[in-house]
Amino acid sequence: MILKRSRTYMRRIRHKRIRKKISGSAEVPRLSVFKSHRYVYAQLIDDEAGHTLASASSLERELRESLKSTGNVEAAAAVGRLIAERALKLGIKRVVFDRGGFKYHGSVKALAEAARSAGLEF
Repeated sequence: MILKRSRTYMRRIRHKRIRKKISGSAEVPRLSVFKSHRYVYAQLIDDEAGHTLASASSLERELRESLKSTGNVEAAAAVGRLIAERALKLGIKRVVFDRGGFKYHGSVKALAEAARSAGLEF
């Protein structure tokens, strides 16, 4: 019997495969991206200590009020700029990008490019 694997299940498998290869530290944290149909989230994670250093999402009030929709490419770009701004305040300039098992396309790409243009290197 062949089982159909869900989209979420396959994304988690891809994410585990990616996470075997990349890891963040206090100096060069991991920029982790997650997107749902409704919102886009980004975190800077120090994997050695197991702490989130900074986070941003389209769920935050300041972004929600300024955006037309919270789950599209425009919202992802706004989250990318916001996470880069927060990283630079902490003195973080370099990060390791973790696309979370999603294709580097659409909102994930928009978030990454916005973060790069706001001053992050990866």
